[in-house]
Amino acid sequence: MSDRLKTLADAGVSIWLDDLSRERIESGNLAELVETRSVVGVTTNPTIFAGAIADGERYADQVRGLVADGAEVDKVIFELITEDVRNACDILKPVADGSSSDGRVSIEVEPTLANDTEGTMASARALWKAVDRSNALIKIPATLEGLPAITAAIAEGISVNVTLIFSVERYRSVMDAYLTGLEQARESGLDLARIQSVASFFVSRVDSEVDSRLEKIGTDEATALRGEAAVANARLAYAAFEDVVASDRWKQLAEAGANVQRPLWASTGVKNPDYPDTLYVTQLVADGTVNTMPEKTMDAFADHGEVEGDTVSGRREQAQSVFDRLEAVGVDLQDVFLTIEHEGVDKFKTSWTELVETVQGQMDGAK
Repeated sequence: MSDRLKTLADAGVSIWLDDLSRERIESGNLAELVETRSVVGVTTNPTIFAGAIADGERYADQVRGLVADGAEVDKVIFELITEDVRNACDILKPVADGSSSDGRVSIEVEPTLANDTEGTMASARALWKAVDRSNALIKIPATLEGLPAITAAIAEGISVNVTLIFSVERYRSVMDAYLTGLEQARESGLDLARIQSVASFFVSRVDSEVDSRLEKIGTDEATALRGEAAVANARLAYAAFEDVVASDRWKQLAEAGANVQRPLWASTGVKNPDYPDTLYVTQLVADGTVNTMPEKTMDAFADHGEVEGDTVSGRREQAQSVFDRLEAVGVDLQDVFLTIEHEGVDKFKTSWTELVETVQGQMDGAK
């Protein structure tokens, strides 16, 4: 057992692995990470699956069988990824059975539907039915079109991982969508305790975009703020979360058995080599949060990460001060978030194209 990761888990941070492959599942690696690295959840995306399928012979037999049955590429992708997520859910089931909120495995709706509410819901329903595991989470993007899909999914009893959240303003809309869905589920007589959700707030991309703007501004005041924006943004998001859980609206839902929608820190791999490789873990420690890490970040924290208590709660004013100084030197934060959301959705869709091309290549080779 990694002592440093256990210390992080003991501080209330749920450690989720941002990776999945059939190799991890069948070799016992995922089960080992649960046993030795305090891993209590898994997140996936099309890029992760494209890499897994391109590198893995373990998919070959299933691909050949599907091709022989005349399946088209979208059907093959659906069958491959739901198989992996279903099996990962089974590995995490003991964790889920012993936890009110962990032991979850996320699977993403088709990214090309990010701006299509009805299409997103159709994809969410199909994935939820196919995986058929209570500890699955369906990833829905926090686009404007995604918000009503989040509400609809929760109202139907589908557990959701809301992804691609960059700004506090959009995060508040996500929390509202979740509460509205719970209220509708309650009116329909559903058991709220069976519905789970996390809100994936992206971290490193904020620093990447803001730092590039600070470097263009070039003043001493501007360059001194590099590496400050992402953590400040996440801390302001957590403050917004605290506002919601303190509200009468939430308290009524909690009394009806609802689970809190936990903040999840996503994109926590450090992109700037000048920054500590555990930056977005050590600076975002708070009880009741999730940190989904690439294995490289997890290994780094296991080797030299430090937990210095809660580094998030009570930091609202400090974080707002960072934002005030960023705007004072000329950073348009509203434009920052608009830019990285558009880029995020574009990358979201590009990753699907890469997955389609990868699987089509496997299919062509199986003919």
